[in-house]
Amino acid sequence: MASVKDFSVEEKLVTLLRLQKIDSKLDEIQILKGELPMEVSDLEDEIQGLTARQTRIEEEINGITEFIEGKKNAIKESEALNAKYEKQSENVKNNREFEAINKEIEMQQLEIKLAEKHIRDANEELTEKIKALEIAKKQVGVKEGVLNHKKGELQKIIADTEKEETHFNKESSDARSHIDERLLYSYDRIRKSYRNGLAVVPVERDACGGCFNSIPPQRQSEIRLHKKIIVCENCGRILVDADLNDSVEAK
Repeated sequence: MASVKDFSVEEKLVTLLRLQKIDSKLDEIQILKGELPMEVSDLEDEIQGLTARQTRIEEEINGITEFIEGKKNAIKESEALNAKYEKQSENVKNNREFEAINKEIEMQQLEIKLAEKHIRDANEELTEKIKALEIAKKQVGVKEGVLNHKKGELQKIIADTEKEETHFNKESSDARSHIDERLLYSYDRIRKSYRNGLAVVPVERDACGGCFNSIPPQRQSEIRLHKKIIVCENCGRILVDADLNDSVEAK
């Protein structure tokens, strides 16, 4: 078998043209998928962010709930101490002991009031957090519904085109193995330059099949000879004659 470098210009053109038609078939499959792969990826990222937010809110709710329970326990402790001090006040022997016990009782009553204020404030914050959690859950639910719908659409397209896509990917790899690196680099560079991915185009009605600029008759004659690779002077695409274009198919 001849090496890649030993292929004639005509053979190189045929292989390039075949590769272009194969890649165009793959492009058509990607067009069928449209923006779905990107939309699915974006939705997955968005849901991940919303879920992380939901987790943070749940952790904050747990923290506030623990804080409230701590303050309730502190109130119980203060109330228990008050009951103890009140009982002790029944057995005081002098004014100094009475004043000392009263101060302890006042201190515990202040502690109770402060704890009750903390609980009220925490309950207000808790109410807001619970609302925020409900909103976050709804957002996640809505986004998951949209994601499942988009995934369903994408999976159907993939199922419908998987066999064809696998076939053309194999054919594309095979065609690429028969093109020298420099020419393949130029082909890929041109393909990336245009949204329609056309790097090899036929001359149609005396014009470039890519940019539709007129091709002079002498230039067309040179293209038909297949002696050298000729590019459009306007858009840089590789040009082939209509007969060669019609003779090559992507199967």
